[in-house]
Amino acid sequence: MGKAKWKGGNMLYPLPAVLVATRNAEGKDNICTVAWTGTVCTNPPMLSISLRPSRLSYEYIMETGVFTVNLTTEVLARAADYCGVISGRDEDKFETARLSREEADEINCPMVAESPVNIECKVRETMALGSHTMFLADVLAVHADEAFMDEKNRFDFSKADPIVYSHGEYRGIGRYLGNFGYSVRKKKGRSAKRGGVVKHSDGRKK
Repeated sequence: MGKAKWKGGNMLYPLPAVLVATRNAEGKDNICTVAWTGTVCTNPPMLSISLRPSRLSYEYIMETGVFTVNLTTEVLARAADYCGVISGRDEDKFETARLSREEADEINCPMVAESPVNIECKVRETMALGSHTMFLADVLAVHADEAFMDEKNRFDFSKADPIVYSHGEYRGIGRYLGNFGYSVRKKKGRSAKRGGVVKHSDGRKK
């Protein structure tokens, strides 16, 4: 079976569905749901979000230059959808979505207390790209819920039941397949082939 060819468009799925919390210069808070987001750089730590200029959160970020990114879980799926379709011009979404405010440490902005991970961001650069404007931001601090730490004090995302957004649908993340580098990791007692030379797992040539 062949592949259908479509005109250029956004088909990079799945994407994280995050809650972006903002506060304007007068101290009014808002939350919106964003899927156009991603990691940009490791050192310095940076991420980006993209918003339509018509959104209230766009106005707040343009005023203050800060925002928080709050990761979502299966428990937060309904709130994530709600905050993505209701405008903060009509109501306080913290109240109507039954979400709790938690103050950020490095910036004057709320975080979503129910989120397992909160990321404090300060805008470094604003880029008007067309339908969306991208905010390139420095990550100033990360808050991780200790309830989801493993025995090595690492954050275990599987315990938090994170969700993703794909083609208009919210979905839970599937089963574990392997960690970084598992495709080339040598198994104990077995040989691995590298560059035409077969080597044992201890490095000896066969």
